[in-house]
Amino acid sequence: MDINKKIVDLCNERNWSTYDLAREAILTHSTISSAIQRGTPPKIETLQAICEAFGITLAQFFLEDEQIEVLSADEKELVESFRRLPPEKQQALLRLIDR
Repeated sequence: MDINKKIVDLCNERNWSTYDLAREAILTHSTISSAIQRGTPPKIETLQAICEAFGITLAQFFLEDEQIEVLSADEKELVESFRRLPPEKQQALLRLIDR
């Protein structure tokens, strides 16, 4: 897998420049652009920050031939809130949604 190509592809899907990615990932632009220009993969910590900016996990990043589903900020908040609920409240919420 070409990690840098995947980063560029994910940027293109979102119409992001490398500046946009750097801002979202809270990284310097030079960190991202130099890795892409040199063709060297970023450090794992940098890749983790990039994945968080894209709203995906490292595991999702490395999936091949599968569509990555990206959650919006509201969807992420909903999932995180759901996970904090006790099981009986999760079931009650699911029943409510099914109606």
